[in-house]
Amino acid sequence: MTSPKNAVRVVIGGEEFAVRSELPPEYTREVAAYLDAALKRVRDSMPSVETHKATVLAALSVTDELFQARRGDRDITARLNALAGEFRRLLPPAKRGGRGPE
Repeated sequence: MTSPKNAVRVVIGGEEFAVRSELPPEYTREVAAYLDAALKRVRDSMPSVETHKATVLAALSVTDELFQARRGDRDITARLNALAGEFRRLLPPAKRGGRGPE
């Protein structure tokens, strides 16, 4: 069974939207506000750009942030795994876990 959907009214770029989501309304509002702020930054830096183009540019900006965050997460995970390997080598063999001798 699926969770009940919440209907939330949000404003993005001066337009009101009704969003139906299983996520909490506060979260939906926060996401919408984030996109609205990205759209405002684009409009402020390029006042003569058409609304639909500004929206696409804002979406590209937010997507770039997502990709950068994912890349950062992968880098941190790789560093943590490397450190864990270093620590594992310092432990006595009986305490190293199921990965075998390294």
